[in-house]
Amino acid sequence: MSISPVLQVRALSKAYTTQPVLSDVSLHLGPGERIALTGPSGSGKTTLLNCLGGVDRPDRGEIQFLQYDLVRLSSDALAEVRRAHIGTIFQFFHLLPTLTAYENVELPLQLLDVSREERASRVRGLLARVGLESRASAYPGQLSGGEQQRIAVARALVHRPALILADEPTGNLDSVNGTAVLALLRQLTDETSTALVLVTHSEEAAAICHRVVHLRDGRIARVGSIEGNPRPASV
Repeated sequence: MSISPVLQVRALSKAYTTQPVLSDVSLHLGPGERIALTGPSGSGKTTLLNCLGGVDRPDRGEIQFLQYDLVRLSSDALAEVRRAHIGTIFQFFHLLPTLTAYENVELPLQLLDVSREERASRVRGLLARVGLESRASAYPGQLSGGEQQRIAVARALVHRPALILADEPTGNLDSVNGTAVLALLRQLTDETSTALVLVTHSEEAAAICHRVVHLRDGRIARVGSIEGNPRPASV
């Protein structure tokens, strides 16, 4: 039985004023598949990620995510899809400083009106998985950079999204913490069959993915497979 793609992008184009940023970009992503978006600064990586997450709207093209046509959804419907089905990880963590680690991870579930008992079960389980159960009551300012990013990974996964969008998630970490976060992302997306789009300049980060999509001047310059990382059988 064939399994539907999580994400299909066809002929996507985007310009700011008269400056093209993306031109005729097409790609697809299956359940549990990880792709790295690479390329020089200004090549369109972050703009593409923003379009995939519904933050920016393309000028032309299609984005089919699960059963949703993201390009044609209203702003309110797009926000609902993001809240329910997409997790995001940023370079600078973006944790809320007035919430504890536990509360930061719990927040997506509160926005979805998940019951208190289910929230507690999921949050505690993920805090244990990322090795920070003992830091549940700590505030972001009391956590190291590596700990903050692990909390951000837990927050991105807690509502069981179909897709995670990660923008340079190890760019603000030292090599030891960066390696740990990458291993965690690889392990957890494998276990949950969550698709991942990872923007990175790092060869080490790209190496956890199944494919690398290299952008140049807003176009896909090449697509390559990562040796030793066969794509999931469902793709």
